[in-house]
Amino acid sequence: SRYGTAPPDSRGRVLIEYLSANPTGPLHVGHGRHAAFGASLVAILRAAGYSVDAEYYINDAGRQMDILAASVWLRYAELKNAVSEFPPNCYQGDYVKTIAGKLDAEHGDGYLGDTAKVGKAIAAFGDDAEKNLDALIDAIKTAIGAERFATVLDLALNDVLDDIKDDLEGFGAAPPQWFSEQSLKDSIGATLAELDARGVLYRRDGEGPTWFKTTDYGDDKDRVVVRDNGVPTYFASDIAYHREKFARGHDRYINVFGSDHHGYITRIRAGVAALGDDPEKLEFRLVQFVVLYRGTEKAQMSTRSGEYVTLRELRNEVGNDAARFFYVSRSNDQHLEFDLELAKAQTSDNPVYYVQYAHARVASMLEKLDGGVSDIAAADFGLLELEQETGLIRELSRYPEIVELAAAGRAPQHIVHYLRDLAAAFHAYYNAHRILIEDDGLRAARVGLAVATQQVIRNGLELLGVSAPTKM
Repeated sequence: SRYGTAPPDSRGRVLIEYLSANPTGPLHVGHGRHAAFGASLVAILRAAGYSVDAEYYINDAGRQMDILAASVWLRYAELKNAVSEFPPNCYQGDYVKTIAGKLDAEHGDGYLGDTAKVGKAIAAFGDDAEKNLDALIDAIKTAIGAERFATVLDLALNDVLDDIKDDLEGFGAAPPQWFSEQSLKDSIGATLAELDARGVLYRRDGEGPTWFKTTDYGDDKDRVVVRDNGVPTYFASDIAYHREKFARGHDRYINVFGSDHHGYITRIRAGVAALGDDPEKLEFRLVQFVVLYRGTEKAQMSTRSGEYVTLRELRNEVGNDAARFFYVSRSNDQHLEFDLELAKAQTSDNPVYYVQYAHARVASMLEKLDGGVSDIAAADFGLLELEQETGLIRELSRYPEIVELAAAGRAPQHIVHYLRDLAAAFHAYYNAHRILIEDDGLRAARVGLAVATQQVIRNGLELLGVSAPTKM
C-alpha cells in the first residue's frame, strides 16, 4: 500500500485552499470539479512526501450574504402573506423557501416588522436591479432591525454551510479545516494599517475610497481596499486572509480558484509582496467550467436563478466513484464535458468501470485459488517471459514516476490516464493467458503479477477518492 509513495512529511509543508464557494446555496456540479480536484491534489501531494494542510475559505461576510438573508426573509414574509413579489435577482432556489419555513417555525410572526417599507422598496425596482437590491436590503434591515436581520443571516448561513459540509463529507472531498471570513474582522484593520505604514495606500485628493497601489506590483490598475462609505472591500479581506496564511509558516501556498477569478491573481500577489512576504510561494490553479450533458441537453447552473444541477443530484445519479474519476480526467485548465450516460454505463467504454473491473477480476481469481498459492513473494518471477507479462511489469514500475509527475504538475489526470493504461494492459493479458494453470511455479508468478497489478490500481484509485471494489 506504500508502493509509489515517498517518506511522509519529507518534502516541506503545503497549504491548499480549494472550493471556497460562497455559502449562498447548495453546491452545484461546477463546484464538484473544484472539490474533486482539490481533494485529489491533497492526496497526491501527500503521497509524494509533502505535509499538506487543506481548507475551505468561508465567504460568510459581505453583500452576497446580505442578499441571501434578504431572500430568506422575503420568502418568510411571503409565507405570512405580508409581501406579494419576489425580486428576480434574489436567490431563487427552493432551499430559500425551506430556510424561510424554519424561520417561521422558530419565530412565528415575530420577524415581520414594518413590511410597508419593504413593499415600497420592491415597488421601486426598475432597470438598475442591482442598485435597487441594495436599497431593498437596507429597507429590510430597517423594517426588522439590525439584530433580527443578523439572526436571519446566521440561520441562512448555518443551514447552507451544514448542507455544504454534509455534501462534501459524502463526496469524500471535505477539507479538514474551515476558515471563516468573519473571523478576519480585526485582522483586516491591522492589515490595512500595515499597508498604510508601508506607503502603498492613498486617497485621491484626500477623500473618497482608499486605494492600494497594486500597479507598483504589476497590476494593470490600482484597486480599492476601503469604499468611500468606510467599508473594506472583498480585496481587503483577501489580503488579510493571505497575511494570516503566510503567518502559519508553510513552504508553499496553493489556491484553487475558478477560471473566472484569474484577475485576482496579480492583485493578491501584490498584497503578499507589499506585506513583505514572498509571492513566489503563492501558486494558483484555475479550474475551468463543467458542461453537463443530459442526452443532448445542457443543464444550466445559475446560483441566483435556482436553475442548476446540484452536486448531490449528480452523486445520486452517477455515484461518487464516477463523479470523482470523471472530474479529474482532464486537466483543470481545460473545459470538461461530463457525459452522464457514459458515467453510468457498466461497460468497458466507461473508464472508471473499466479500471475497477480489473481490480475486481483479480479478487474473483483469488477466491478461486482457495489457498492454492501460499507465498507469492517466494515465486520465481523470472518465469514471466511473455511479452504481455514483461510489458505489464514495466507498466507497474512506472507508478512511482506517475505519482511524482502528478504531484509536480498538480495534475491528477496523470493518475487517471495511467490507471486506464494499466487496466488495459491487465485485461489484455488476462484475456489472452490463463493464470490459474497446473504448473505451480508459473502459476505463483502469474498470480503475483496479478496481485501486484491489483495493489497498484487500488493505490491509484485511493489517490482519486475512488473505491476499489472486489465484486462488480
